[in-house]
Amino acid sequence: MGKGFFEVPIAVNEPIKGFAPGSPERKEVLDTYKKMYNSTIDVPMYINGEDVETGDTATMSPPHDHQHIVGTYHRAEKKHIEYAIETALEARKKWSVMPWEQRAAIFLRAAELIAGPYRAKINAATMMAQSKTIHQAEIDASCEFIDFLRFNVQYMAEIYAEQPESTSDTWNRLEYRPLEGFIYAITPFNFTAIAGNLPASAALMGNVVMWKPSDSQIFSAKIILDVFKEAGVPAGVIQMVMGDPVMISDTIFASPDFSGVHFTGSTNVFKGIWQKIGTQIHTYKTYPRIVGETGGKDFIVAHKTSNPKQVATAILRGSFELQGQKCSAASRCYVSKSIWNEVKENLIEDLKTVKMGSPENMENFVTAVIHEGSFDKLASYIDQAKKDDNVEIIAGGGYDKSKGYFIEPTVLLTTDPNYTTMSTELFGPIVTIYVFEDDKWEETLHLVDETSIYALTGAVFSEDRYELETAVRILENAAGNFYINDKPTGAVVGQQPFGGARGSGTNDKAGSKLNLYRWVSPRMVKETFVTPTDYRYPFLG
Repeated sequence: MGKGFFEVPIAVNEPIKGFAPGSPERKEVLDTYKKMYNSTIDVPMYINGEDVETGDTATMSPPHDHQHIVGTYHRAEKKHIEYAIETALEARKKWSVMPWEQRAAIFLRAAELIAGPYRAKINAATMMAQSKTIHQAEIDASCEFIDFLRFNVQYMAEIYAEQPESTSDTWNRLEYRPLEGFIYAITPFNFTAIAGNLPASAALMGNVVMWKPSDSQIFSAKIILDVFKEAGVPAGVIQMVMGDPVMISDTIFASPDFSGVHFTGSTNVFKGIWQKIGTQIHTYKTYPRIVGETGGKDFIVAHKTSNPKQVATAILRGSFELQGQKCSAASRCYVSKSIWNEVKENLIEDLKTVKMGSPENMENFVTAVIHEGSFDKLASYIDQAKKDDNVEIIAGGGYDKSKGYFIEPTVLLTTDPNYTTMSTELFGPIVTIYVFEDDKWEETLHLVDETSIYALTGAVFSEDRYELETAVRILENAAGNFYINDKPTGAVVGQQPFGGARGSGTNDKAGSKLNLYRWVSPRMVKETFVTPTDYRYPFLG
């Protein structure tokens, strides 16, 4: 074990590269993208340090070119999941007692691998697998992932340093043990950083993890796994499994050693997980930790004193970056009547300049949505809007899936604040706007608070500090991440810990110590130096 009180490197946010025309990073990522596009890979599962091929495979294709196959991945049978659990628990015996600075070194090394030799690979893979522009891939797969790894190490050290008071005759020590058993990490398609952080954050604290990436993100998940391997994550500590999510989850939740789930995905799936764990609570050796970040119906509210150009920019960026497939994406907006015409004019003019297509063409701001199911759902809402009398399409409204799953950035204007797209999570490039009377500011704020089951992110624009204070107060429970005069997206690790409540999750704040506390079980150790030998207290005299 280590002999010293070690200080970890001070965490700093990774600088975002610009990828300007002619820059070396632009050339490198495009060359890497082309190489990936023109070749195919086979992605086996990774169990106990070995690649596991099952022969039951599925293909992977870019969402912006869905007929083009870039690889296959292997799907598990129940026996593979059972073996993964067994070998993870065996790996735990050594991993859980490894000195913390050794675990820290592994994940700090992973951060540097991403910052250096893997940067172009993980960015290009994210462009390919999730149809992200290079800017969206860079801030996600590189910078945010690096930040998670660096800051989590710093937070771990800070947690371990938090100790109770001792006295001259008693030494009180607080140990932060990993959970007894294994963790199940279920990760989404939309953020490579989340796919890496959910298993890594739990593993950093000494846990072993069963990791199931989204079927739509396996291409870039393979790069994450390669980084973990090269960084030195031991065999069995992070097991990557793919396949039928119901079979995998049922097998995992049936194990008495299941001790926690780290989830990002849909609200209904998370509620189903919670329910299934609850019905099997007598199975487990300990009460499982249930941590989830789920859906959102995120808002922008603009007061009459707002700057219309700022509001229009926030709507465009907040709603349409990554095709609106961010949990934090703006999807309902409330704009004061007196500034609406100017906001509308700026928004429509800017949208006329937005280009859509493959992320390989770096003139494109918008690319494809993730798969056909998402495309069909979004197209159905657009079609319905074309029929309804209380809503009109003021921008976009087109869609085409002949080559890729392309949905135009679409702006709906409704006269009904309870119109379906004002409350239903769409997860795509559709934003609905409701214009309110200037004198109904507080009434509108209450409307925002009460319209949706979600409470993830929200933004308020105003140049009147009194009205901003009113909004902060009324919307206290409407968003876990609240933005003043800014779009509701773009949380930075170490600066804006991320998570929401209500239907948006358990609000355990990824990117902060709050999340890491969930993956430890404290043990209080009291050592008395001179032990009493007489039971009698002074009052007995």
